[in-house]
Amino acid sequence: MRKTALILITSLLLATGLQGQSRKRGRDATRDPAVNVGIKAGFNSSMFFIDHFSIGGKELNDIQNNYKVGYFGAFFCRFNLKKHHYLQTELSYNVSKGSISIANTVENKDILFDNALVKTSIHSIDLPVLYGYKFVDARPYGMALFLGPKVAYTWEKHTQNEYSGFYQQNITENLRPLCFNAVVGLAVNVSNIFFDFRYEGVLHNMVESVSFDKRITGSPYCDQDIYIKRRRNVLSFSVGVIF
Repeated sequence: MRKTALILITSLLLATGLQGQSRKRGRDATRDPAVNVGIKAGFNSSMFFIDHFSIGGKELNDIQNNYKVGYFGAFFCRFNLKKHHYLQTELSYNVSKGSISIANTVENKDILFDNALVKTSIHSIDLPVLYGYKFVDARPYGMALFLGPKVAYTWEKHTQNEYSGFYQQNITENLRPLCFNAVVGLAVNVSNIFFDFRYEGVLHNMVESVSFDKRITGSPYCDQDIYIKRRRNVLSFSVGVIF
């Protein structure tokens, strides 16, 4: 997180210098093509925020969110509008990873067998629609802020949630097939090479249902349903080429 903050601060300082250059150097908007296409790849860091996690109606305490690094690749299409504005659509394949750990404290000892862990790996196909504003546009340099909505389709076949440390056996967590996100970010380019920093968050509960095998779960835990409500926030960095 500190490294990411340092990168963002450096980018903003770079923007200040580039703005001074843009005042001296004119920009010929007629040179901009109507449409640009590009590709990019990078890494992401996911964190799952727990809004509610209970077993048999009893709330779990001392929940720790753990960051993990995932990766993604994307193809995008940018539609250049008047002046410094643009719209950008993307199609990306994402692998997001994270985990939740719950300590077997005094408050949790009646509902947990041991220190519990929920490991998650989500494979998804994402489609954002972003509005961007290039507040630095002095060739070959540029910098833009962007934001917009994103819909993510969860590829259930390759998505995994592993539960350990619970009395309940063979726990299965079913995620919603579609998730809706909000995205905000900063893009810096030198010629046709660009760097993309963005933050996004799911706007609703990701979990559709949680079930377990009651036949092999001992009493009274076989009668204690699991309920979890959580969202995923992602910080990502990518490098790409725009044509």
